[in-house]
Amino acid sequence: MYTQCPECLTIYKVGASVLAEGHGSARCGHCAAVFDMLRTLTENLPGEPFQQLERSAGSGDAPPQLSVPALRPARHPQAQAQPSLFDPDERQRSTPLRRPHTPAFARAHRGAPRARSWPWAVGSTVLLFGLLGELGYAGRAELLDDARVRPLFDRACATFGCHLPLRHDPSQLQLLSRDIRPHPSVPNALIISATLRNDAEFAQAFPSVEITLSDLDENRIAMRRFQPQEYLGDSRSLGSGMAPGATAALVFEVADPGKNAVAFEFKFL
Repeated sequence: MYTQCPECLTIYKVGASVLAEGHGSARCGHCAAVFDMLRTLTENLPGEPFQQLERSAGSGDAPPQLSVPALRPARHPQAQAQPSLFDPDERQRSTPLRRPHTPAFARAHRGAPRARSWPWAVGSTVLLFGLLGELGYAGRAELLDDARVRPLFDRACATFGCHLPLRHDPSQLQLLSRDIRPHPSVPNALIISATLRNDAEFAQAFPSVEITLSDLDENRIAMRRFQPQEYLGDSRSLGSGMAPGATAALVFEVADPGKNAVAFEFKFL
C-alpha cells in the first residue's frame, strides 16, 4: 500500500504493521510533518505522470460496517473436541476384523532366504573407480598443471620411480625482448627473435608460440604457430625445459608477408 505526505508530496510504501504502530499517523522522513496516512492510502499507484494521490472522502463519524467475515476464533483457549461421527454403542457391538488367511505359496515365498547382495556392491565399487580413472585420464593435462595436485603426483612418482611430463603455465612466461629483420640469406623471408624468461618457481616446458603480423590498422595479415621442436635445435633443452628464472633465446624464420606488415605480436600457448 502507498500513502503521500500532504506537505512535500513524498510518496511512501507502507505495510499493515506501520499503520497499526502509528494508529494511521506517521512523520514524514523528508519534511518531518505529521500526517494521516489513511487519507491518501491506496493499493496501487496511478499511471505517470501524477502529482497527488486521491484523498479518501470518508463517511463522517459513522465507521464502515464489515459484512464478510474471514475467521471467528473460539472464545475459550482450548477448543472443544469434535463430536464423534459414530455411535459408541454401535462400535462396541461391531465384530472385530479378522486377519485375512495367508495362502501357502505366499508363506513359503516369505520364508525363503534372500539372495546375497555383496557381489552387486563389489561390482558397483569397481565401476566407480573405473569411472574416476577415466575422468582423471581425460583431464590429466589440467591435473598435472594444477599447483594443488601436482606436488602429490611428484611425491608418488618419487616413491614408485615414474616420470611425469613438465608443468605448463604460459602465464608465468615473460617476454623480455623481440626483434624482426630481413633474412640475410633467404630472399622474401624474415627472422623474428625473442628472449623469454620463466618467472615460475618450477621448471616448465617450452610453450607453443603464436606470431601474428598486422598492418597499421591492426588488421591481421599473417599468423603462424610454432611448436617447441620447430624453434629449438637442442633436444636436451627441449626435454629438460626452462628452469625457474632461466632465460631462452628464440629464433623464428617466416615468409615476408609484404611491406604492409608493420607490427607483430607474440602469444604463448
